[in-house]
Amino acid sequence: MTSKASLVFDHAIGDAVDLINHFDKLNVQPPSPENEVLKRASLVMALAALETYFEDRIVEAVDALVGTGEGHLPQFMRSCLASDLKVFHTPSTDRVRPIFQKYLGLDITEFWKWNMMEPAAARLELNRLARKRGDIAHRSLRPTDGGAAKHAVSRDDLRRHIHFIRQLVLATDAGLASIDR
Repeated sequence: MTSKASLVFDHAIGDAVDLINHFDKLNVQPPSPENEVLKRASLVMALAALETYFEDRIVEAVDALVGTGEGHLPQFMRSCLASDLKVFHTPSTDRVRPIFQKYLGLDITEFWKWNMMEPAAARLELNRLARKRGDIAHRSLRPTDGGAAKHAVSRDDLRRHIHFIRQLVLATDAGLASIDR
């Protein structure tokens, strides 16, 4: 069964895809440097969608675990989780793994396996993307005038990044669905 968090993610990742499509429509030869912002914004939006997915998915899993009752334990768990999510921010392995371990007692990253991707490689890739997103969001990485510097996000890399993020969501959802809580 698809999680509610996954459905919200599917909608949110559309913003990143829309930005790529706008880039494609505006891209002419030679490409205008002003259009590069759309690729950088697309990566930021894709990671924001992933961050929201992880936040929503842990809440969904905790609710399934403790129920939605008003007893002391469910209230305590939801209150602690809400507090932890206020400082979650970046969806890196160093943030995702501990919160799932704390509330569900499992290493969610072990589910990150598909086709030619193994969990260790997925963890490294997620951390690399989270760092890139941070650099883009906080340092812009806008090309400087007169320089022929490589762009922060290439068109092909962006497609691969979004595919990776989608696979990460699918693997996480499948992993959580496979455990009997």
